Order: sequence, then structure tokens, then C-alpha cells
Amino acid sequence: MTRRQITMVIVGLMIAMFLSSISQTVVGTSMRTIADDLNGLDLQVWVVTAFLIVSTIVTPIYGKLSDIFGRRPLFLIAIVLFLLGSILSSFAQDMIQLSAFRAIQGLGAGGLMSLPMTIMADVLNPRERAKYQGYFLAVFGVSSILGPLIGGVFAGADEILFVDGWRWVFLFNLPIGAVAVWMVFHYLHLPAHHERVKIDWWGAALLVVGVVPLLLVAEQGREWGWASTAAIACYVVGAIGIALFVIVESRMGDAALIPLHLFKNSTFSMATLLGVFTGFGMFAAMMMIPFVLQIVHGMNPTEAGLATLPMILGLMIASITSGQITARTGRYRLFPVIGLAIMAIGYGVLVTLQYDSALWALLLGQLFIGLGLGQLMQTLTIASQNAVQPKDMGVATSSSTFFRQLGGTTGVAVAFSLLFARLPETLQTSFSRPDLRESLAAATQDPAVLADPGNARILEVLQNPEQIGEALNSDSSFLNTADPRLAAPFLDGFSTATTAPFWVGLAVVTVAFVLAIFFKAPPLRQKSAMEEVLDERARVAQLEADASAPGSYAPPVTTSSIPTVPAGGGGRDDGRADAP
Repeated sequence: MTRRQITMVIVGLMIAMFLSSISQTVVGTSMRTIADDLNGLDLQVWVVTAFLIVSTIVTPIYGKLSDIFGRRPLFLIAIVLFLLGSILSSFAQDMIQLSAFRAIQGLGAGGLMSLPMTIMADVLNPRERAKYQGYFLAVFGVSSILGPLIGGVFAGADEILFVDGWRWVFLFNLPIGAVAVWMVFHYLHLPAHHERVKIDWWGAALLVVGVVPLLLVAEQGREWGWASTAAIACYVVGAIGIALFVIVESRMGDAALIPLHLFKNSTFSMATLLGVFTGFGMFAAMMMIPFVLQIVHGMNPTEAGLATLPMILGLMIASITSGQITARTGRYRLFPVIGLAIMAIGYGVLVTLQYDSALWALLLGQLFIGLGLGQLMQTLTIASQNAVQPKDMGVATSSSTFFRQLGGTTGVAVAFSLLFARLPETLQTSFSRPDLRESLAAATQDPAVLADPGNARILEVLQNPEQIGEALNSDSSFLNTADPRLAAPFLDGFSTATTAPFWVGLAVVTVAFVLAIFFKAPPLRQKSAMEEVLDERARVAQLEADASAPGSYAPPVTTSSIPTVPAGGGGRDDGRADAP
């Protein structure tokens, strides 16, 4: 490929990644408005995790199928499915429908998350890839800035062109998606092989059976009870599904959805494990902090979007800097260690926050988490790609993304389950605090407070104390107009409840930091996958030419000596291990 072709492909990939990443961040700051409008704040976790569960499950499927049928058709399918889900989501009438339509959106997002990095591995050498992946994460950072702002603007508008403002959160994807389809269709032309191969349908089915029940119980455990019949059934089905999945994958060999031989490489295995922990810490923070900003600090969605800027700036700065250093030196081992240490500091700040803490403390915690994430995401992907042969590039990249998304989905489920499980207790405790009770009593004796319609909902709850524990489950908007003295116990209770998810995030990141100390990272290779395959083909062609020359002799060239070219590109497949 010429440099111009590569540039146009990279631009198309960036647009598609922008589409995928902004779909997650734009929903974060608008979710409270959406949930209030559809009367289901306690169901909002399904909207988030339906998207994450489905996109997580299909990610390795995209990787494997793209190795077989080519990157381009799978990438186009992913974009179209994503846009279909966006259109349907804009018509949702309740939270259940919205969750189902977001799941369809997730069918496409799984491909948009993993295939760009795989295609980059086809056309760029690892050092160039490190530089460009830094820019890709910068695109993610820009979308993370624009997403909350756009979500806030749409959620803050009652109507735009006779349509509820929050519905444009999904409709605005359409023009971006149209550009992505055009770019991919016209410029993404990579070679593909047409070898007859097995498709691991059993592996795909068993992956669903093994993972989905465990994610469901992570979300619903607080409702069902962690030792309830439904929870135990999920444990059993999930364990059986995972066990059968491992058996099937071991028998499928190289045709497996996630080939188990990849995990024999210590670099790939450690990068995958760190990816799970990184995903947990990333999504737990990114989904929890907007709620703290809006409920505890009383921000509207637009203001909350602006307040996430420190995390995004930290991510952009760290990702571009680490990418440039990796591109120049070929070394990247220290970035996971430093990144996780900085993330742990960020979580350490978050666990100390109370409802009346200064806003700058929350912003500082976000900055540290962003600086840590920026050193982790691209580094772990590059390490996974550098550890495998070219024929496994697609499945290795998608597997890395799959496990990071699995960790992220688990992080969201655990964070919100802990939040709403603790909330009734923390609210009751806050209403028992002497200082807050004294202010509350003074407010209820104030005729102006009693006459203000903005206080009606809280006054109703105070007349029915049994409602206090669940007062924030379906609609928290009454806090926006309430007298500060009446709202204080609710804010304190909610803030206290968020410390449990933050403590779990701190523990997970700390464990990952300890593991990262033992991370082995061999130097990056010098050529792209396609370049290595072309060199090998030239060598084989020369051997054949020498063998056919009169009076000459050369060792016979067998088909096994010719490297397998993955659909959409190729690379090193010379039988030499890349492990340290």
C-alpha cells in the first residue's frame, strides 16, 4: 500500500473509532435525564451493560471472522449494525426497550472496538503503530470530551426539531456513520486468502453461555440475593459454559475462536490479565463519576461533561507521550507499571471524598486516572500483537479487546450493584446524623420552604420515612430544586454509597500494579505484518527460481514453508517464537 492509501485507511479507522467511543461517553452524562424521563433510574445499569455485554461477547467473533473473510466486509457490517441500533434507540419508549436497542448497537460496536487496531497491525510496523495508536487514543479522548458535552446539550433541551432532546444522543451518530461507511468502502482494500477453514460456532455459543450468566448475576445479585436460586443457577450455568468452552477451544486448535495456544506466551497472558483489570478500573470510574458530578455537586449534564475534562486531558497527554516514546525506543515495559501506580493514586483520592468535599479534589482524582489509563490501553494492545504470529493478529487483537471489555462490563456491573445495594443503608445513616437532622428540622419549620413547590417531593418522602431508602432509585431530579438543607442528607447518603465502588476500584488497580511489576515485554519488531509476509514470499520465490534453474539444486519448498496470510493482511509466520 502507498503512504496515501495507508493515510486514508487510518483516517477511516479514526472516524469509526470516534463513532464507537463517543457512543459510550455521550450516554454517560445524558443517562440521568433519559432515566428520569423514562422513569427508571434504577434500571439505567441495563442500558449501559446491555451495550457492554453484547459488544464484549461479539468482539472475539469479529476478530476470528475477519481473519477468515477479510477485515473490510466485517468492518462494514459492524458499522451498519451500530447505526441500526442507534436509530432504534432513538425510538425507545421505556428503559427495557432502550436496553434492547442498545444491545443491537453493541453488536456493531464490538467490531468497531477491535478491528481498527487489527487493521493497523496489518499495515504499520509496531513502532509506527505505537505512534498512531497514541493518536487513536487522542481521538478517544476528543470523543470523550465532546461526548459529555453533546450529551449534555441534547439532554438539556426539551425538544429539537419536534423530537425529545435526549433522543438526538443516538440520532447524531447517523451522519458520522455515513462518512465512516464511505471511507471504509472506498479505501480499505487489503488482501485476503480463500482457504477453507472451520468456523468455531460451538465456541461462540459456549462463550455466550459462559459469560452472560455471570455478568447477569453481577448486575442483579443485589435484587435476587447473592445466594438466591437465580444467582446460584447463573453461577452453575456460567461455570459449565466456561468449562465446555475451554474443552471445545482446545480441540479446535488454530480454528478456535480464542486459540488457547496464545496463552502459552507469557507476554500475551500477562497483557490480557492486565487488560481485564484496566477495563474494570476504567469503566467503573468513567460511569460513576458523572453521577457524582450531577447528583452530589448538582451539575446539569453539560456542566458534568465539562467537569470530566481532566480525565480526558490526562488520557490524551499520557497516550500521545507514551506512544512517541515507544515509537522512538521500541521499549514499553515500564508504562503499565507507572500507569497503574498513577491510577491507584487517583482512586486513592476518590475514596476520600464526601458530599461537601471541594470539587477540585474530584477533578484531581480524575486527572490521575486519565494519566494512568493513557499509558495502559495502547501499550497492552501492542504487547499482545507483538507476542503472536501474523496469522493470529486478528484474533489476538480482538481477544485483548474482549478481555478488557469483559473487565469493563464487570466493573460497571459491580460498581452500580454496590452503589444501589448500599444506598438504602447510607441514606438512613445520613438522616440520623445530628448535624444534618438539625438543619433538616429548621428547614421544615420555615414557611417559605413548605410553600416552595420545588421541595414537594422531599417533603413527601419525609412524611413517609419508609421511602427514604429508595427515594433515589427512579428519579433524582427533585434534588435540583430542593432547599439545600433538605437535600443535604440525600447528597451525603449518595456520596457515602459511592465510596464502596471506588474502594473496589482501588483494590483491583493495586493488584494489577503488583502483577505489572513482573510483566515481560520484548522489544518491538521492525516491520509490519504485511511487510514480513512479502519478504517471506520473496524469499520463497527466490528459492523456487533457484531450484528450477538448469544444473542447480535447492531444498524443496513445501506449502508449509509459505506463511499463512490472514485475511486483510499478513506478517511474520516463519515459525520463530516472538516470546521473550
